[in-house]
Amino acid sequence: MHEKACDSSRIEGLRRTFLTPSGFRLMLLSFLDRPTRHLFFTGKGGVGKTSIACASAVHLADRGERVLLVSTDPASNLGQVFGAAIGPTIASVPGVARLSAVNIEPDAAAAAYRERILAPLRGSGAPNQLPQLEEQLSGACTTEIAAFDEFTRLLVDPQLARDFSYVIFDTAPTGHTIRLLQLPAAWSTFIDDNPGGASCLGPASGLTAQQAQYADTVRQLADPASTTIVLVTRPEASALKEAARTSAELAALGIRGQRVVVNGLFTATDPRDPLAMALQERGAQALAAMPPSLRQLPSDTVPLRPANVVGVPALRAFLGDDSHELPPATVDEPDRTLPPPLAGFVDELARQDHGLVMVMGKGGVGKTTIAAAVAVELASRGVPVHLSTTDPAAHIANVIDEPASLLTISRIDPAVETQRYIDRALATRGKHLDDDARRLLAEDLRSPCTEEVAVFHAFSRLVNQARGGFVVLDTAPTGHTLLLLDTAGSYHREVLRTSSIPAERITTPLMRVQDAAYTKILIVTLPETTPVLEAAGLQAELRRAGVEPFGWVINQSLAAAGPTDPLLRARAEAEFPLIATVEKDLARRTTIVPMQAKSPAGQDALRILVSDAGATDAVRSLASAHTS
Repeated sequence: MHEKACDSSRIEGLRRTFLTPSGFRLMLLSFLDRPTRHLFFTGKGGVGKTSIACASAVHLADRGERVLLVSTDPASNLGQVFGAAIGPTIASVPGVARLSAVNIEPDAAAAAYRERILAPLRGSGAPNQLPQLEEQLSGACTTEIAAFDEFTRLLVDPQLARDFSYVIFDTAPTGHTIRLLQLPAAWSTFIDDNPGGASCLGPASGLTAQQAQYADTVRQLADPASTTIVLVTRPEASALKEAARTSAELAALGIRGQRVVVNGLFTATDPRDPLAMALQERGAQALAAMPPSLRQLPSDTVPLRPANVVGVPALRAFLGDDSHELPPATVDEPDRTLPPPLAGFVDELARQDHGLVMVMGKGGVGKTTIAAAVAVELASRGVPVHLSTTDPAAHIANVIDEPASLLTISRIDPAVETQRYIDRALATRGKHLDDDARRLLAEDLRSPCTEEVAVFHAFSRLVNQARGGFVVLDTAPTGHTLLLLDTAGSYHREVLRTSSIPAERITTPLMRVQDAAYTKILIVTLPETTPVLEAAGLQAELRRAGVEPFGWVINQSLAAAGPTDPLLRARAEAEFPLIATVEKDLARRTTIVPMQAKSPAGQDALRILVSDAGATDAVRSLASAHTS
């Protein structure tokens, strides 16, 4: 008992030492006392960026300020959090006076962007050129630059400066956000270097009208008196490491007005619950090892809440000191049956000796871990497996310590793939060009859009590689992955339009992804309201693209782990209705993975995720705790 008391004292000391320079905070985030005009909330997927951004916006609006909340995430869930429709047009948020919100919806932004370019050409006397130009403007590159244009407008528009005192950006997961923040300087530089050249979006001279806006954006982002970047993280080693990497990349872009929010700090109240004590200890150890670059930044903390933050009342309470108020018990007894373990999915996958397994989902749901667990288990059954990722922020090496004999690992590095694509283009397309033409080609290839094309080519190679063995692909968070599939669709249409080969003899990457015998899509979610709604949205998008998911993985389930700690038990109770909804209404197949006491790293820990892992005993434990 004395040892446990010492541990508790040590953990409390760690919290007070490492969370903020001024001490432990449970109340309001300190940067909201005197905020800059622009607040960017970014971080690894699943750390709670949206909850904190929305709660901050509500707080400032309640204080009497006029606030605009902007989501730059292609898979935005502002609507789910507020319980109201929020679209691509600025509109008031019901229930919060002086607060308006807008989603930068990539498809809507791209449609408006295409119309701006094509409208002047429709009466120009060259109608035959329109179909080809429309096709060229239908890809992910156009979608990216259109969304970027909208982002810069919201940042520097003088009318918005008059209408709103504060603009709060809820951004996409880290990799996508870094890409977004790189674009102002990238496009500004490209226009400087290519005043009369061409880009993948047409003549670069057509972009020069935006150059002043891009340059102003660069200045605003770099000014700490104007812009604050809030790095949201969890008390977890991987999230803290990701936040440190993001901080360094932002600093390299000249963005130095940074601070940290550690979200979801858990304090155990039942010392007899081994999972609760392990989670508390894990958080303390992660904070003790916080990277020095984060430790020197101003920071705040938000405790783990007993329920999901959905609705305006929950947002108003989110930053207050009510962390230990448990939600009332449900009136209806929930269905306590749980889906089978992940092993069943792997059994079905292993019936073939090859194929593509794509693991998709919202950022932070554990896609990388699930992908690695599936790959390790398949390799252990004697089949060759290649594990890769399209996520710029994913680090498979942190999950698998030493690959098995039949398991190989790679990563699609955008910088590496872009350079490879440029070198290949210069060696082939530029082979017979004169010096001036070759110089123009090299300038065109420096367009920021080249990266999107290069990543797609790398993705296509992996898709084709699955003909000779298993390829398990850990994808980028939802929005970025959908843009990649959009590129695949554009490529598919272009091939069918221009190829002299009969259509029945053509197989494009999109066709292989649509082939349910060749590709198995695993949608990973958490047993929480917003991730489930976002997973349902992802599934709908996939089906519109002719892709049918193989099944859903409900990851990090407390209900499947059976805690007795009151706060964890309250969160576990809230999972059962969501699990039932996924099984009965959404997924063709469902599997569940319990919350682990230790972060799954290494082959042994990954294989435990595939096994039963005590789910049946967990339900008995939770049911017993509930009745007592």
